[in-house]
Amino acid sequence: MLVIGERINGMFKDVAKAIADKDKAAIQGLAGKQVACGAGVLDVNVGPAAADAKDAMKWLIRTIQEVTDVPLALDSTKADVIEEGLKLVKARAIINSTTAVKEKLDVFVPMARQYGAGLIGLTMEKGIPRDKNERSEYAAKIVSACMEAGINLEELYLDPIILPVNVAQAQAQEVLESIREFRLLSDPPPKTVVGLSNVSQGTDKRGLINRTFLVMAAAQGLDAAIVDPMDKELMDAVITAELLLNKHIYCASFLDAYRKK
Repeated sequence: MLVIGERINGMFKDVAKAIADKDKAAIQGLAGKQVACGAGVLDVNVGPAAADAKDAMKWLIRTIQEVTDVPLALDSTKADVIEEGLKLVKARAIINSTTAVKEKLDVFVPMARQYGAGLIGLTMEKGIPRDKNERSEYAAKIVSACMEAGINLEELYLDPIILPVNVAQAQAQEVLESIREFRLLSDPPPKTVVGLSNVSQGTDKRGLINRTFLVMAAAQGLDAAIVDPMDKELMDAVITAELLLNKHIYCASFLDAYRKK
């Protein structure tokens, strides 16, 4: 499973402070720790407090790329902020994200093609989808737009939108079924991704809920997750899940062996 590290996000107070203070050491420390713990991509989000979102995005990218060359997922609702970042990235980037709204697809799909970037598509329009059928409907719109633009669907990540279990408990099952069904939309199929921390938002057992859901999603074929890779129990759970799904070769020290790989 592709692990997308979530911690360089201005929604976190320590990151917002680091951006405001231009504290390179703090950002580079988070980047290095996430990669060391298994992140294959780093999500980069300036958050809502940045005085100049474009400059903050450029500063973050330059700062991160001084210490690691892993791909970056550029995370913003503003297309111009993402594009400023795409001009600077050295490795292949991922745009995070578009929705199924035509006006957004008309901006982000051509942008992904122009810069050779991957794309995360949220399976929603103006509101959260009610069930797997609505999710599949929106997913099909995103897939169709990417196919028409000539984008390799193996570079498209569909996000079925997981909601907090304490307010929308039935939605977890809808998301799990959607992960499986999205794979039937095309050949080759699009990939799937979830923003994992949403499922436990506002609960008292966040770690337990996160890792349990991630293991269940892995069994449905989930390809990627935006998570905190520094959560060792979470990472142990997903490594073990993939072992049991026959994606790794067993040995007595399989956790260490996977990490060294």
